Formats: sequence, C-alpha cells, structure tokens
Amino acid sequence: MSPTEPVCSRTELPVVDVAALPGYLHELEQATAYLDESQRELLRRAWAVGAAAHAGQTRRSGEPYITHPVAVAQVLAEQGLDVETLLAAILHDTIEDTPLTRACIAAEFGETVAELVDGVTKLDKLQFRDRQEAAAESFRKMLLAMSRDLRVILIKLADRLHNMRTLGAKDAASRQRIARETLEIYAPIAQRLGMNLIKAELQDLGFRALHPWRHAVLEKRIRTQPLVRREALVQIEANLAQKLAKEKLPHRLISRVKSPWSIYSKMRAEHKSFTQVMDVFGFRVVLRKVADCYHALGVVHATYKPLDARFRDFIAIPKANGYQSLHTVLFGPYGSPVEVQLRTEEMDLIAEKGIAAHWSYKDGGEGPNSAQSRAHSWITGLVESQHATGSSLEFLENVKVDLFPDEVYLFTPKGDILSLPRNATALDFAYSVHTDVGNQAVAARVDGKLVPLRTRLASGQRVEVITAKSSMPKPQWLEFVVSGKARTSIRQQLKHIEHEDAVQLGHRMLDRALEVLDSSLERVPSPRMDSYLHEHHYPRLEALLADIALGNRMPNQVASQLVRGSAASTARGPRERLQSAPDKILITGAERGVISFANCCLPIPGDEIMGYHTTGKGIVVHRMDCPNVADYRKSPDRWVAIGWDRKVSGDFSAALRIEVDNRPGALAQVAAAIADAESNIDRVEYLERDTHIAVLRFSIEVGGRRHLANVLRKVRKLGVVVGVQRL
Repeated sequence: MSPTEPVCSRTELPVVDVAALPGYLHELEQATAYLDESQRELLRRAWAVGAAAHAGQTRRSGEPYITHPVAVAQVLAEQGLDVETLLAAILHDTIEDTPLTRACIAAEFGETVAELVDGVTKLDKLQFRDRQEAAAESFRKMLLAMSRDLRVILIKLADRLHNMRTLGAKDAASRQRIARETLEIYAPIAQRLGMNLIKAELQDLGFRALHPWRHAVLEKRIRTQPLVRREALVQIEANLAQKLAKEKLPHRLISRVKSPWSIYSKMRAEHKSFTQVMDVFGFRVVLRKVADCYHALGVVHATYKPLDARFRDFIAIPKANGYQSLHTVLFGPYGSPVEVQLRTEEMDLIAEKGIAAHWSYKDGGEGPNSAQSRAHSWITGLVESQHATGSSLEFLENVKVDLFPDEVYLFTPKGDILSLPRNATALDFAYSVHTDVGNQAVAARVDGKLVPLRTRLASGQRVEVITAKSSMPKPQWLEFVVSGKARTSIRQQLKHIEHEDAVQLGHRMLDRALEVLDSSLERVPSPRMDSYLHEHHYPRLEALLADIALGNRMPNQVASQLVRGSAASTARGPRERLQSAPDKILITGAERGVISFANCCLPIPGDEIMGYHTTGKGIVVHRMDCPNVADYRKSPDRWVAIGWDRKVSGDFSAALRIEVDNRPGALAQVAAAIADAESNIDRVEYLERDTHIAVLRFSIEVGGRRHLANVLRKVRKLGVVVGVQRL
C-alpha cells in the first residue's frame, strides 16, 4: 500500500507488505516482538495512515516527518506498552498537523486510541515559555490530562525524549529553552512516575544541551577516574559475587556509574568539588525474592563494613512513586564509599519503567503499593488540589513540592504509612490524614511525646494528631507547612473565614449607615435591593457586604442609594451623620482580613480608637491620639466609629522606648522582666548608645492596656532602667 493513498475510506484494514517497509520501521518491528501478529499488523496500518497524512512534511534534519512518531512509538515499545498506546504514538501529531480527523482515527483504530491522540494533541499546544501565569496554566492542563489516562503523559514523555535526542537540528536559543523546560518539567514528572530510565536520559540530554562545556568536563572526569579506584571496583565486584554464590543466592550483579547530571546536581546542592563526590560508582544486586534481598544485605555487610546512617529500606517503606529497593553504602578498599542497591526482578523493572511496568509486568502489579496505583493516587490528589487553589501559579507552587520529593515516611496510630516531603511538620501530617483533621489540629504526639504543630518530623516516627472542634487555621501556619495539600487547605479555609468576617462587619457598617438615615436593611424593599445588586454586578447581598468591609464601597453612599434620596440622607452632611451616628461598631481583634492595626500608633485593647476605611484593606484602626488622625479628619466619610468589645482575643503589638545603663547584662535583665510579665519580644533594636546610657526599642506582644501596665511596672523596678515609655 502506498503512503499517499487516501485514508479513512475503507472499513477493512489491508495487509502491509513487511518486506517493503522502510528501514526506520524495522527497528519498531523488532521492539514490538512481545505483541501478537494481528496487533503488529495494526501498527503497520497506523504507519501507513500516518505516513499518508504526513506526506510531504519533513523534520528540520530533512528526514520524512513520519520518522518522528515511529521513533516515539519505539521508545514506548521498549518500555513494553500496550498496542493502543503505540498506535496513538504513531498518530499523535496527525490531528493537529494533517487533515486526518479524530473521528477518522476512532473509526479506524477505536475510540480509546482517538482519545489518547486527542489528549496528546492538547498537550502539544502547551508552551512552557517561563514559570509565569501562562506556563502555570499549561502545567495545570497537563496534569489534568494525565488524570484522564496516564498513557497520555507516557506518549508525551517519549515524544520529548526523541525531540531531545534530535535537538541538534534546532537553533541555540530553542535548544536552551527546550533543555531548561525538560529539566524543570518533564524529567521531574518522569521521576515522579517512577520512570527512571527515561528520567535519566532526559536529564543527561537536557544537561548536555543547557551546559555543554560542564557536561563534557564531567563526562571526561568520569571516564578518566583514577586507575586505583577502578581496580578497587573490580575487586569489590569479584568479592561480592563470590560471597553471594557461596550463600547459594541466585543473582545478577550490575556495576553502575553515576550520570554527569547526577554528579553535577550533588556538587551544586552540597557545594562539593568533583573529587569530594566519592560515590560515583556503585553496584546493583538483583535477586529472586524479597527474603533474598535481606539475606544478601547481610552478606554484603559481612564482606565490607557499612557506613553508619547510610542504610535505607525502601522495600518496607516504598517511595511515593512505588520505587522499592535496599540502599546501603559500603566502606570499600582504599577508603572509597561504594553504594549498593538490592532488589527483586519485579522491583528492578518498576524502578526503571515506573508506571509503564504496569503494562509489561502482569504479576503483582495491581496492589496498593504498585507504581500504577500510587501514580493514580498522586494525580487524583492533584485534581482535588487544583479545584481548591485560587490561581494557576499557586497550583504550580504546590505541585513543585510534590515533583521534587525527598520524602519522610511516618506511621499513623493504626500503623498505616504516609509519605510527606522533606521538612514536613506535624501540621503537614494532619492535613495528609484529612483536611478536617488539619483544620481542627491543636497539637500532636510524636512517639508518645506531646509536641507543637510546627515540629519537623523524621522518618519512622509515629504521629497522632490532637484536634479540637473550636480550633481554626491561622495565617501563621502558612509560614511552616511545606506540603502542597496543607498550604492549599489552609489558604482556602482562611479565605472562607475572612469572607465570613467581612460579611458580618459589612452588615454592621451598612446597618449603622442606614440607621443614620432612619432605615435598616430589613426595611429596604427587596426590588430596590435586587436592582442595586444587579446594577453593581453583585451576585448576592453577601458579596456587597464583604466589599463594604474591605473598603471597596462606602457604607454611607450605599445606604443613600438604597434609601433613594430620602429626607434623612439629604438633610445631613457626612460630618453630621458621623456625629449623630448610633453606637460604635465593636471589634474583638479576631476579625481576619478586614480589620488591621496601624503600625504608626500600634493600638491595643483599652485605647481610645477610631477606624479609617481604606480601599482594599478594610478598616485600619488608629489610636485617637495618633499624630496621623489629623490628616484623616479631612475625609470624614471614611471615618468609622469603633470601640473594643468586652471579649477581646489575641496578642497585640506594642512598642517601648527603654533607657538603661550601658553595662553588660542590662539588656538581658530587661528581656527577663518582660518575659516574667508573660509578654513575647518580637524585636529589639538600639536607638542610641553612648558610654553611659543605651536607648532601646522593644517590640512586644500584649493582651491589652492592663497587660502593658504590668510589663511597664516590672521593667521600671529594675535598677539598670533609667526610663521607660510607650511609643
């Protein structure tokens, strides 16, 4: 059959003459030996359809364009992927670049293949120009496409791998952009899906394109390693093989060399020179059973001493991408550390192919710890996360944490294992259990010991979260959580709380403004309220009330428009309305996002205060004796009469100016007195200093004026203190 024949015009698939196939297709034929003849005939038909569709198109290198999708299919065939994935790979560029339609592909090769081609086509349109909003939105779309069928991303990874192999045909700027994109986006995804062979090649090709000189230098240094070390490795390999044979442990012993990218990353992360990165070489021991792995570990440790604290058991506690292996570092001859990995044949397959192993290894690949199920769990979590995040950039920020994992493994009270990113805290653990557990967390028990939520966790610890129904997320939590799920959940809950607080405060402010006009929210006719909301594009009353609290709408103006020019609204000016206003709006200090306290005067409970309505910030609270209040008098419409509620919660910032004798220990005495008064010190700075006197500014936290008075009393009692005053 000629590639130029019309496609999608017959119901039967003609037989393609194997002898007449071009050379580049014979390699795919050899790689697909695991498929039956009918499936391979389908692949030949897909080639014929693809070649006809791409007729006349060439790559930058001058080759026919069809050679690229065939090479992509070959990469996937070497991973043992199913025939549907290979068909989609051969046709993955047809919908976008040729007259071939999705309906045609579905008619010829089935709906699944058409769906895969369509998914890859959408991914091909994504351009990762940078890490700004456009790229972040593209990244979100890519991960959502993965959630529908993991094979979409496998085709995309194979497509990227072949493009990297043929990157030389591109101009220098394109090579840099594509290489950076590969190292930042595609290689981490391959790693997260456990596809280490593809990940390693993507990293090496990306490194070579991005930093050709550095790659060449490192590659040469690896090749010309000292002869002594090479001889040592031969000796180690012989000794290990002999000892394992004596124990009658059937095995494959494979020596390995770290890649230039791996060495470069370690040098950069740990600030080491090449000579300091000693574990460049290592061995992998592949055995039959899990029990053999632990038996072989004992043999290895009896042969060479292990380095302390360098043993990792990823068989008992697999990595998040399903990777399983025993890792140990031996103290070899001539003082060179040598890394040894021990694993079963199945683990070796999963370590190299990741989720692709699901299609090529059918025994035992469906369990809860399989790479396939772990990848699905990860992507399901991402889909849930993207629904909760406010922007693509925030989503990308959260996902990056999961794409570059260095996990800690923790136990729940029931013995279940959870993996979290490095430096995860007890609060991250709480959110990984359940969002509600995180939102209501107050403390945790780690190995039976009570600890605060900000405590960092280490692998192997048993963690129990203590909750209280009254507990709510705090903005400070965002400062110490590291996992994307925790960050997203906290932000979502804080926005919800802030919105509720804004609605309540806006309600009180509008009610107060309406009361001045002898009206109230209940007395505003519904048609008039609905008309106002529609005119100003508010979906409901709550949105208007929140906008008032945030300073985006003035309550007096809203009230006047709602009352529609009543005598009350026209008879009084803004200053008169303020003066004749009813009771003050009372605040507790716990209003989030809509009440803030001015840094110029630092008001605390008990002070006489006023509020200034600021666009986008809500009400900014000032002391009545604040020097800036005089300026605010020029805008009486923005004044808000407020006062302190009977129940005030939280700590409030205050500043003290303290003069002390300039002698050793004076600062420590003042700090101790403030701590004795149960106040926290945020910051201390010297304002003046000479031979005899030092003037310091203490920023502290107090509960109110009484608490502050107690702090002042204790400080004044000190013999080293010359004077103290509140700023």
